[in-house]
Amino acid sequence: MNRFEHLDHLKSILNSYRPLSDSIVKNLRDELILRWTYNSNAIEGNTLTLQETKVALEGITIGGKTIREHFEAINHKEAILYVESLVKDNEPLTEWEIKSIHALVLKNIDNDNMGKYRNINVLISGAEHRPVDHLNIPDKMSSFMQWYTSVGQTLHPVERAAKVHVDFVGIHPFIDGNGRTSRLLMNLELMKNGFPPAVIKVEDRLAYYQTLDTAHVSNDYKPFIDLVIKAVEESFEPYWYVLGVKPSALN
Repeated sequence: MNRFEHLDHLKSILNSYRPLSDSIVKNLRDELILRWTYNSNAIEGNTLTLQETKVALEGITIGGKTIREHFEAINHKEAILYVESLVKDNEPLTEWEIKSIHALVLKNIDNDNMGKYRNINVLISGAEHRPVDHLNIPDKMSSFMQWYTSVGQTLHPVERAAKVHVDFVGIHPFIDGNGRTSRLLMNLELMKNGFPPAVIKVEDRLAYYQTLDTAHVSNDYKPFIDLVIKAVEESFEPYWYVLGVKPSALN
């Protein structure tokens, strides 16, 4: 059994327990939104701790933290809720949906640029890869969507989700918020195909950035796909815990 087959196996085990009770679903969802929001923002430099993120999502302002950091938490939760609605309604991925997700990420932070492709060139700090010239963004995004609707659909959903992340963030179409948007798009793809969202942990930030740069510079996607596979495997663990599933039952 290869690693993709193993993920399919885990998904089939989880599906055998569905439908989950409302109380379990709410508990898992609340915990996921918190972990996903905290880690995705922390990767980008947000200094809110996990507990501070929880408080911020409850609408309470934390002393010593910037308004931007509060909005980053609140916005990310709203973006997750929007992604959930796309999954529920089985909406196809389009550039309009991508811009809508990005607009939620930057709402009240940079209203002039939310949902709008950048009109300047940018560098990714610490990366060897250079994003495309801003003049080429419309064509690159069009090619990205064409790949997604053709070749992308022939891939295993987890591989497709990983490549969506890599290729989107490689284009870097927005002035800011590309990382958060790319992780939301990756998880949109996973959730549409019945997998739990994969949370890239802030502790794995170095490996995350390194494997992304390797994919962009060397066209070697395997290290990043392996990182995503590991994150997806770990995303099942909260389900096993609340359902009382023993590790021996997962083989």
